[in-house]
Amino acid sequence: MHAQRSRTPAAAPRKAGNGGAPRRAARTAGVLAAAALLATVVPSAQAATAPAPRVDLTVLVVDDGGSAVEAITVELKGSGVPYRTVDLNDPGRPVLTPAFLSDTVGGRPRARYQGVVLPHEAAFGPDSAEHTALQAYERTFGIPQVDAYTWAHPGVGLDYTSDGGWSGVLDGATAGVTPAGRAGPFGYLAGALAFEDNDPAIAESYGYAGRPRPGYTSYLDLPDGAGGRASLIGEYTADGRRELVVTFAYNQYQRQFRALARGIVEWLTQGIHLGRSRNYLSVHVDDVLAPDARWDTARNCTPGDLDCVGGGGTENPIRMTAADAARAAAWQQESGFTLDMVYNGGQGEQWKAEHGGTDPLAARLIADRARYRWVNHTYTHPYLGCVQDDTTVPWQCAKDASGATLWVGRAELSAQIRDNLTWAAGKGISVDRSELVTGEHSGLRTLPQQPADNPHLAGALADNGVKWTGSDNSREPAQRAVGAAKTVPRHPMNVYYNVGTAAEMADEYNWIYTSRADGGSGACESNPASTCLPAPLDTATGYASYIVPREARTALAHVLGNDPRPHYVHQSNLAEERLLYPVLDKVLADYRALFAADTPLENPRQKEAGAELERRAAWDAALAAGKVTAYRIGTAVTVQAPAGVQIPVTAPDGTRKRLLLGTAAFGTAYAGARSAWTAPELLQTAVTLQLPTA
Repeated sequence: MHAQRSRTPAAAPRKAGNGGAPRRAARTAGVLAAAALLATVVPSAQAATAPAPRVDLTVLVVDDGGSAVEAITVELKGSGVPYRTVDLNDPGRPVLTPAFLSDTVGGRPRARYQGVVLPHEAAFGPDSAEHTALQAYERTFGIPQVDAYTWAHPGVGLDYTSDGGWSGVLDGATAGVTPAGRAGPFGYLAGALAFEDNDPAIAESYGYAGRPRPGYTSYLDLPDGAGGRASLIGEYTADGRRELVVTFAYNQYQRQFRALARGIVEWLTQGIHLGRSRNYLSVHVDDVLAPDARWDTARNCTPGDLDCVGGGGTENPIRMTAADAARAAAWQQESGFTLDMVYNGGQGEQWKAEHGGTDPLAARLIADRARYRWVNHTYTHPYLGCVQDDTTVPWQCAKDASGATLWVGRAELSAQIRDNLTWAAGKGISVDRSELVTGEHSGLRTLPQQPADNPHLAGALADNGVKWTGSDNSREPAQRAVGAAKTVPRHPMNVYYNVGTAAEMADEYNWIYTSRADGGSGACESNPASTCLPAPLDTATGYASYIVPREARTALAHVLGNDPRPHYVHQSNLAEERLLYPVLDKVLADYRALFAADTPLENPRQKEAGAELERRAAWDAALAAGKVTAYRIGTAVTVQAPAGVQIPVTAPDGTRKRLLLGTAAFGTAYAGARSAWTAPELLQTAVTLQLPTA
């Protein structure tokens, strides 16, 4: 609920005004004018006679416990890039020596790390043996170094901020990607990058913008206040070494970092690394054809729910109309985005029977069936876990006379899955039978009442060919097996299922997120993961002014975090005041303002998201077990992994994969690079890629 503050590392620069920069020894070596390193890593000496070195595709991360190094580490881990951490706060840590950094394999020099992340440029002290060993290693093998957060000074190729630069709080500032940044590691960005300002009362990001000196190429800058530009990120080339210099504070959650993270990794690895990253967004609309219960603003609960005391059945339910369905189809066309309709055919049939045998909503959706993706949500949306005993609040699992839990049976589970598929087939709706979302994710364990899956669930999934079943990411963020099937965790969006108007949404939001003293439930006071609103929202304006931007920011953070998990909402959010559209419109607009056309938003269906998570889990396990070997020699990249494990690789455009006979173009284009999950071809034991020579 509150802004994420950038955590300033203990060893990172202190905040200072103009001319007040902290005293850190500057690099004394001279600048090598026009000394660009070759794309192919070769030793700086004896290049003509010595064999080309082997460079292992692993990143060395030197961690001081600060938020900047942590953020880069999160990006490496999330995209599948192997790394090794040296913790500066660990007295038993390894010491950086020449032997730690490099050795010889089969008579060939080996660089153990393809890139180095430091908290700042003098993390070991400028006169230390470790500093000297690291610089010699980087110079010998052409290894890039990222200075995760430092200040503007000549030691990193920048003037002091007192010499025409700028320092201060960056909240709300708009930086620009320079032509060199667009031609280089940040070419996937559209150009402008706004720094978040989520809470005017909190300084969220601080920075030092300095004017470049010779040897420094700026990639991200902003006006310096005197008609010029001052840099926040750039490359400093000196001493036969390259550093990516970052002079603003950040953490892993901030949008500006998430947008820049891909480019930092591409620069660090010279665009050649294990791991793969995409920007994903899928939105599941649950309960399509079913009505959803409505929030009672007087009782502060939802009639029909088991915990709503004093209510009858579902009162004044919320259900889409034919006009709402027509708007959904039109919105998809206008936005260039496809929704997943998670449907309950039996609920539609029941509605029709209760309303004179007609259902204009179903007729409109069926007429537009080819415009959507459809996902089975069971025929009538019953609870499919334990038999619920609703004589208590909260409900409990019913027990038999011996105290054993009573479960919904396999036959009923299977019928709910099968009958919904049969309904869709009769309407000409194409449904992938391998995908399922049960009502309320029921059948899966539901704490605290049901700590285990329905023991009949796995069999029913197998009976109907279900391989991917939706789960609630807020309860179970990790994918897991359910018999032969796998879960696909879904992000719940904070647009509630039981509201049709903005006023209802703000009223329920107030109940959840305000203190008892302010008339709320006080749940925010007792939950350590939550924060109370300072005051209740205005129910007339609170949704548009407060909830929409926050929910859009949360969803976009998932998108920028290489997260393929779908989001889910409910058909009620497309009905009445159609509350979902303002959120999605903002997510899409903000995304398209950030990224260039070569970095499109990917919209995977449920089984594709599930397969992506499954591949990642296998890859992470192989890395953790030390069973992956990957290195580069000249323009050849070789990767070995356990049999059956798909390998994520990112490489420059023009890279080719070696086949048993000849080569083939590698990967698919995204964000100016080529990437893919790949594996050795028939009769091969390793993946070998041929990099472009220019």
